[in-house]
Amino acid sequence: MSFGSEFKEFAMKGNVVDLAVGVIIGGAFGKIVDSVVKDLIMPLVNLVTGGQIDYSNKYLVLSGKVPDGASLVEAQKLGNVFAYGNFITISINFIILALVIFMMIKQINRVKRAEPAPAPAAPAPTPEDVVLLREIRDALNKR
Repeated sequence: MSFGSEFKEFAMKGNVVDLAVGVIIGGAFGKIVDSVVKDLIMPLVNLVTGGQIDYSNKYLVLSGKVPDGASLVEAQKLGNVFAYGNFITISINFIILALVIFMMIKQINRVKRAEPAPAPAAPAPTPEDVVLLREIRDALNKR
């Protein structure tokens, strides 16, 4: 078998294709969750906390001269900073993503439980040669 045909057989197996589709959909789903957090959740958090809180620019200066109100990028250029805000944002994204996946799996399991179990298949008829061999065996046992 040539390398090309062997690779084609490997790449076209169901598991590899399913994994590729899962990765692509997962990447797109991640963008959706990021948008949900940034555009829907964080404005509500800001409303509850009473102001425009941008967690991605929250940091503590560890060393260096960083002016007050500098963005995270500027602060990182001017000194050593502990950028905890981005971690908070990513953690919120993860919690929301985990919650959404949990809800999806829960619904999928509910649908699976609701489907009726398939009826057991009728046993296959015994092949004629087996029936004939059984008759011969029974006849020989009667002697």
